[in-house]
Amino acid sequence: MLGVASLITILCVALFFAAVRNDASIEGQLGTVNAQVDSVAFDRTIIHFQTPDGITHSPATGVLYPDGLSVGEVIRIQYDIGNTELTRVAGRSAELTLLPLGSTIGFTWLVAAPLLWWIRRTNQRAKTAKEPAQV
Repeated sequence: MLGVASLITILCVALFFAAVRNDASIEGQLGTVNAQVDSVAFDRTIIHFQTPDGITHSPATGVLYPDGLSVGEVIRIQYDIGNTELTRVAGRSAELTLLPLGSTIGFTWLVAAPLLWWIRRTNQRAKTAKEPAQV
């Protein structure tokens, strides 16, 4: 149980730092354009946009921080000029991941801590029961 809770915590922290890294990449070579929302699903929101060179792009992994978008909506996005697959909704950043990731970590340990305590207590009782009585 300790391993699972620790792994979930590590994954959440890594996900936050990945979002920060993506934001830094976008800000390093910042491009801003309007995009149209093509599809909204649980795992990704697909958009398409045209860069100043006239090429239309549709990132396969979707746009970062898509909360509240709807199909057909025209939105302002920011993208990495060197990697047009990396896009985010303008004005949004990795800070938006803090609440869901923090909640996940908090809930994980809220469940794991009492369970770990109970397992430890049960093991101590079993160990005590196995010890021979001292005379």
